[in-house]
Amino acid sequence: MSRRAHGPAARWLYRLHHALQKLSGGRAALHVYLFCAQPTAQAALTKLRDDPQTVIVPVEPGSEWTATFPRPAAVIAQRFVQGARCFAVLVKNSFAGHIWLVHEAYEEDEVRCRYLLPPTPASVWDFDVFIAPDFRAGRTMARLWKASSARLHEEGVVWTFSRISLFNAASIQSHERLGASHVATGAFAVVGSLQMALFSKAPYLHLGWRRGDRPVLHLPVPVPVPVPRTVPVSVPTLAPGADG
Repeated sequence: MSRRAHGPAARWLYRLHHALQKLSGGRAALHVYLFCAQPTAQAALTKLRDDPQTVIVPVEPGSEWTATFPRPAAVIAQRFVQGARCFAVLVKNSFAGHIWLVHEAYEEDEVRCRYLLPPTPASVWDFDVFIAPDFRAGRTMARLWKASSARLHEEGVVWTFSRISLFNAASIQSHERLGASHVATGAFAVVGSLQMALFSKAPYLHLGWRRGDRPVLHLPVPVPVPVPRTVPVSVPTLAPGADG
């Protein structure tokens, strides 16, 4: 995936995206996504030491921690209604970031598209992975990913799927370090309510004029499918009384 992000095609597409944004006053854009899947059993993270001051907690609807999230309350509430779950990372009992997960399907929020996950083996979609600026220089992100992946693996989840912008080379490299496998590519050209989507797999092409028109992309399991195995990782938990 990194080779795609650093290639000449990515540079030209990035320039085209910014030209469309500038000429249209923000009404037009070009989004190019790489879809990938990471195994929840990640040997690469087993050597990462846990930090006693860093804990990962499942966040329930109405939790006091949602008030510190950098997202509108209505958006957070809607995610819980749709069945999404959230893990937050706390450093010295201060909010440092979160990751959201959803089973079966995900409704894209940047363009119009619905992603369907493979029914087997068990998979989830991860989205809105956020780390507060003060904690981005350390290993807070890695510890959040390690703990949430370990929890998912204990529940029998084998893969976690993501979409990454082709223009975000740093994120692509981070996912590759976690063992990500590229499974599909999608490009979305948007002008107002008009959207044309091109994919590397079915449905290949979709054109929509109305805001309700959206393609459905069935994401495949990476090949070959790894044999699930247990990786000895510890799952940090919230210290007693830390959630109020």
